[in-house]
Amino acid sequence: MLSGRNRMRSSADFSTTVRSGARSGRRNLVLYAAPAPEQRPTAFGFIVSKAVGNAVTRNLVKRRLREFAALSLKDHPEGLCVVVRALPAAAEADFAGLGRDYRKAFSVAVARLRQGGPAGTAGTEKGSDE
Repeated sequence: MLSGRNRMRSSADFSTTVRSGARSGRRNLVLYAAPAPEQRPTAFGFIVSKAVGNAVTRNLVKRRLREFAALSLKDHPEGLCVVVRALPAAAEADFAGLGRDYRKAFSVAVARLRQGGPAGTAGTEKGSDE
């Protein structure tokens, strides 16, 4: 589970991460990663709209994404702001499929961030196989 210090809560943090972060899209989600100011602990935010499904489905998707984020903290305990936007296809994805998409999107976004590339580089389309 994610602790309070690893959760993104302000809309300004969400906006900054989405606008200035490295982006990686997959079939079930789009992930944005940006450097955290002042080497703060890594923080995660989740966007799961009503387009994903009813409240039960949205909460299931959020719980799964929080679990994947908690596992990511082991390798990246500080220095990142990450926003994960669930796409409607996430409602139908099983745990393993959503996990594959999350891990791939996370690794690509972090690699782009480390390279210093722009946020909207090629290959960020949904379903891209980078």
